[in-house]
Amino acid sequence: MAIALKTETQPTIFDLKAQLLTQGRTMDLLAATDLLHAHIKVYAEGGENGLHTHDHEDHIFLVLTGEATFYTGVQEKKQVVGKYQGILLPKGAYYRFESTGSENLVLFRIGAQIPGTPHDRTKPDGSPIPGDSPDNKQVPVIPIPGKYFPSDLR
Repeated sequence: MAIALKTETQPTIFDLKAQLLTQGRTMDLLAATDLLHAHIKVYAEGGENGLHTHDHEDHIFLVLTGEATFYTGVQEKKQVVGKYQGILLPKGAYYRFESTGSENLVLFRIGAQIPGTPHDRTKPDGSPIPGDSPDNKQVPVIPIPGKYFPSDLR
């Protein structure tokens, strides 16, 4: 009788570090497995302005600095999420959000999705809404030289 040896997996260490912006938004992958992925996102203004859902992904946004106003459900219920607060959006939940504070909005985004399922974002009518589409109000990124989150980074 053969004994199967379990393969050890390795942890990933990452920093919550991000370039601050004058304009636009960024999304940087920090760590990932086949089920889970973590990003840091920065918004100078705007947000994810097209109402959409992720049909196969549960995700959490945690506000590290700034303020986000989320509009959830097809009826777009307004919910303000401030520094060190978060929101859980289960798969199929419709939402959009915008930065409503006086500084860059910095978010820690954690998503979980079963491998092999589509990464689509869809509108309430079922049509696609890519993250970099005009519906989602993507604009060119302009970084602030030498300015980072957290502010004590150089």
